[in-house]
Amino acid sequence: MQKNKLEVEICGIKFKNPIITASGTFGYGIEYSKYIDISKLGGISVKGLSLNEVKGNKMPRIIETPAGMLNAIGLQNIGVNRFINEKLPLLKKFDTKIIVNFWGKTIEEYVEVAKILDSVEIDMLEMNISCPNIKEGGIAFGTDPKMTEKVVSSVKKNINNKPLIVKLSPNVTDIKLFAKICEDSGADAISAINTLLGMSIDIETKKPHLSNITGGLSGPAIKPVAIRMVYEVYKSVKIPVIGIGGIMNYKDVLEFFIAGASAVQVGTANFVDPEIPIKIINDLKNYLENKKIDNISSLTGSIKIN
Repeated sequence: MQKNKLEVEICGIKFKNPIITASGTFGYGIEYSKYIDISKLGGISVKGLSLNEVKGNKMPRIIETPAGMLNAIGLQNIGVNRFINEKLPLLKKFDTKIIVNFWGKTIEEYVEVAKILDSVEIDMLEMNISCPNIKEGGIAFGTDPKMTEKVVSSVKKNINNKPLIVKLSPNVTDIKLFAKICEDSGADAISAINTLLGMSIDIETKKPHLSNITGGLSGPAIKPVAIRMVYEVYKSVKIPVIGIGGIMNYKDVLEFFIAGASAVQVGTANFVDPEIPIKIINDLKNYLENKKIDNISSLTGSIKIN
């Protein structure tokens, strides 16, 4: 039997390949099943879930930018319980790993959502800490070291069954510090990076293009920043790193692996062409065969300095 060159293992969970669709870019997974065979994906990170349903920000919420896009969706979602009742049974029909992204406005909300998800049949939890703590005047959990430590440790203490990935914000001075805090607070893996804070203005009206004024920048424009941050995180922690940011093809994936990633998430590319993740999987397989590489994991952190 031929060995699967693309198989990777993260926190004891085996993925048939390292291509995961990024939260917020692939709905709840099932929406894309009419366009691609989602059973071919290594995994799906579903749209970020909160304790209760959230309507999100006013329109306009998305605008295209050079080599990327700005979004200020406002974490719109149907809430954790509706997801479990309505979406999860449909998603489980597909042969792919299910990662559930979640968030809260307070530590108590984070803990409550995590406890609910810890008891259902999914594979991993991904915690979005780029959210404002409403009890602390709107400071993002992921940009204050003390709040990062408190929210990660609080969630980890309250779950027993699922590995915890913490998704880091790039909008910090030193991402290495936050990665280490997450590891020390019990995180089982890191995903990096979330979107960069950006803004776009209509020169005729002199008004921001987004109703929220600012938004998250994603797409190929952020890839160099993401590569640098994945490299820094990989050198700082012993837990696995999942690379995110501007991946459009298999060469981008290889770059993330060489920088230190153990898997990747494909995000904005899904809006450009829903088939891109499948194309990447096929191209990676051909690359490994042509280069006679036994497994893609051997490339993790293989960067040569000097």
